[in-house]
Amino acid sequence: MTRILLTRHGHVDGIHPARFRGRADLPLTDRGLAQADALAARIHARWKPVAVYTSSLQRCVVTGARVAKVCGIPSSVHEGMGDIDYGAWQMRTHDEVGKEAPDAYRLWRRAPHLMRFPGGESLQDVVARTANALRLVLDRHSGETVVLVGHDSVNRALLLQLLDQPLSAYWKLAQDPCSLNEVEILADGDVRVGFINDTSHLDQLDRR
Repeated sequence: MTRILLTRHGHVDGIHPARFRGRADLPLTDRGLAQADALAARIHARWKPVAVYTSSLQRCVVTGARVAKVCGIPSSVHEGMGDIDYGAWQMRTHDEVGKEAPDAYRLWRRAPHLMRFPGGESLQDVVARTANALRLVLDRHSGETVVLVGHDSVNRALLLQLLDQPLSAYWKLAQDPCSLNEVEILADGDVRVGFINDTSHLDQLDRR
């Protein structure tokens, strides 16, 4: 059985109010760094991962590095975990895009599997990239536990593949900063999901 601990990077500017962050290389905020430390402590206390793979964007690299340091394991970049390319919408707020391109924005919210961002990617592109990352994990780490650090859209795409769900179900999954998803892939290929979008390790931070 191979266990995947899939997580999202910590908090960055541009989450509230929501922006199409995508390929913008944003640093973790102080809150994001604290979230990454809490995530690392939880993973170290419960599991024994052998490796961390992250997006190349610094918000994921730093989150993964903190997990790797606490667990005493290597962390490396896999391009398949990179965030979706929002093209011309990158770093625009959702309100701005909704007003300037209402039809396209409505399509993204109602039928995301039919959307290609102007000058950017589609969800199908993200699925192809994340599938490469998943194959690498299964080939290289059969029977082991691995941490993957990605982005909101990337993690949704991965989970939909693992759950054998259509891309039209994209909005049914939530991925909060430094949330944790546990997925076990059995030797016969069956998939067992322990939990999705668990943020219980961040409860103390939220009370501050």
